[in-house]
Amino acid sequence: MSFLLPKLTCKREVDQAIKSVAEKVLVLRFGRDNDAVCLQLDDILSKTAHDLSKMAVIYLVDVDKVPVYTQYFDISYIPSTVFFFNGQHMKVDYGSPDHTKFVGSFKTKQDFIDLIEVIYRGAMRGKLIVRSPIDPNNIPKYDLLYQGI
Repeated sequence: MSFLLPKLTCKREVDQAIKSVAEKVLVLRFGRDNDAVCLQLDDILSKTAHDLSKMAVIYLVDVDKVPVYTQYFDISYIPSTVFFFNGQHMKVDYGSPDHTKFVGSFKTKQDFIDLIEVIYRGAMRGKLIVRSPIDPNNIPKYDLLYQGI
């Protein structure tokens, strides 16, 4: 399903998307097109893209083609989903140690829709961090990997 969503293939395109998307949540899915979990997430993203078109813009970013952002956002696990609003990085409290990105695939389309709505409403109120509406049982668990410490 990754062929249904637009792709950003270089740093310049990612920079342009972050700067130009206004009054909508920018969703960047970092991953690989041939990874099974990425394909599962892409299916959810592509099915919800039209429903969320007034609130969000969704792009796919290949971790191998944009290593600058892969390193900047510390993408150790794929897929990882990062959110922006008006050029500002939006953080979400998932009840995990890392608030900067969502790691893994969403269990249901409704989980993703609910999260985008909460981020959008919070961002419109000027918040930079929001609490996740997703059931903690539906959030993938992982351990943080600190490299070079």
